[in-house]
Amino acid sequence: MKKRGVERSKINLLDLIPIRNIKWEKKEDGLIVLLKPKFELALLKKYVLPRLKKPYFKIKLDHVGSFIWEQCDGTLRVKEVAKNLKNKFGEDVEPLYDRLALFLQSLEKNHFIFYK
Repeated sequence: MKKRGVERSKINLLDLIPIRNIKWEKKEDGLIVLLKPKFELALLKKYVLPRLKKPYFKIKLDHVGSFIWEQCDGTLRVKEVAKNLKNKFGEDVEPLYDRLALFLQSLEKNHFIFYK
């Protein structure tokens, strides 16, 4: 267990490339809504989800989260996303790297993104 934690701690977040892993929608006001399936098991996804009125949990992101989500397209590294975020929002997103790291860790923990 420790060995895996040590190896993971050597990875620099800024060099990773985030890629979206779930369905999402863009609302008229430009904000993003993430669509998380209510069931994770393949059998339930196949037979139960199509019969539900609302098969997804809707997670609404704010303007900063929406901007970050759109940047996670598999082409930009996290440091490039941070630079774009700083250019667009300026001092409103300070402390930039701490905030970005927490948001991306939350997305990864919930399997909304993965890293390449």
